[in-house]
Amino acid sequence: MDYLCQPARDIRGSLRVPGDKSISHRAVMFAAIADGSSRVTGFLPGEDCLATLRAFAAMGVPVERLGDTELRIDGVGMHGLRAPAQPLDLGNSGTSMRLLAGLLAPQAFEVTLTGDASLTRRPMRRVTEPLTRMGADIGTSADGTAPLQLHAPKAPLRAIDYRSPVASAQVKSAVLLAGLYAEGRTSVHEPHTSRDHSERMLRAFGVEVESGDGFAALEGGQTLRAADVEVPADISSAAFFLVAAAITPGAELTLEAVGLNPTRTGVIDILRSMGADLTVHDERTLGGEPVGDITVRGGRLHAAEIAGEVVSRAIDEFPAIFVAAACATGETVIRDAAELRVKESDRIRTMVDGLRALGVSAIAEPDGARILGGRIHGGVVDACGDHRVAMSLAMASLRAEQPIRIRDCANVQTSFPGFREAACGVGLDLRVLQAGGPDA
Repeated sequence: MDYLCQPARDIRGSLRVPGDKSISHRAVMFAAIADGSSRVTGFLPGEDCLATLRAFAAMGVPVERLGDTELRIDGVGMHGLRAPAQPLDLGNSGTSMRLLAGLLAPQAFEVTLTGDASLTRRPMRRVTEPLTRMGADIGTSADGTAPLQLHAPKAPLRAIDYRSPVASAQVKSAVLLAGLYAEGRTSVHEPHTSRDHSERMLRAFGVEVESGDGFAALEGGQTLRAADVEVPADISSAAFFLVAAAITPGAELTLEAVGLNPTRTGVIDILRSMGADLTVHDERTLGGEPVGDITVRGGRLHAAEIAGEVVSRAIDEFPAIFVAAACATGETVIRDAAELRVKESDRIRTMVDGLRALGVSAIAEPDGARILGGRIHGGVVDACGDHRVAMSLAMASLRAEQPIRIRDCANVQTSFPGFREAACGVGLDLRVLQAGGPDA
């Protein structure tokens, strides 16, 4: 699937993007191992979250789809999961694989976790190493990648005090989930505080969790009690439209009920540092998470230096931030973002190559990039199967002089079903073409 984006000149209206992907994954996982029946509303029916849902159904968890975005999950308790009949195919979902590694490592059965070509290239030692220290028996490829073969441990897992070299919510969550089954107190220390959805939701399911600046811990042996979860709109999906409005003079767009977890609001801080007119209003709590409506009025952005702790709070939004930088006056410098190289694609390389194909001056650095804002000519770019790259480059059409054709966009369905309709509904001109078909 390719996108063909004609130049557009206005963004206007209001929009509620789909439910938060990170929270949707966790809602399914925690409800599955809880005692009792949980209801999840606002669930993201994207391919990544559906992969998590299918995995638990394959392990004997009763799941009822009450609608596209509503589920009822009858939890089987901490020790009620059953061995699946075949390997669990998690598609493109790194969250599913890494969190399931922590949850399934203590189980009394063997299971294999696999996925698509992109997922099986992504690094897994960052998860398997601390889990192995806890006594887990996990096999990987020679390169430390999936498939992961999890064998029943020979003894109960041991609690650890783990100092993670990277700020990663997936690593932290995997260790904490394994720690629920371990003897003693498991703690994780990070260089910066990563998103804390697991800690918040574990508390909602009755688990006592300690947390602070770059720190989280829990005692093993606790059980989860069923809880109802309302999933807010995903700030990572909202980010494409925040940037779209910010780079379009005269635009005015409101994103409704967006999750404003402070570990996720880096994109708001970055856009404001670039001069974006962005207002948060009607702040409230939804499903234990802070949410609010965000109104963006378009204008002119200026370059910024982006580095330090704000990077970990915006790591999934950087493809969109690259586009904002391409439309800003001056040279934007991005540092401390090496984590972008091990996402669904090497997002530093993919975004720099994409912007250069559109006529933007951009240079890749080992841990970031330098992007000189200027004219966007148009042309053909390759999303490399990366959903966030595809959606970000589509937003560049708002400042392009010629059409932009974006190749390899099918994986947009992993995180944002209905993206084209949402984009066209607020002013973009985006068509879906058959991959390899003629240019329009």
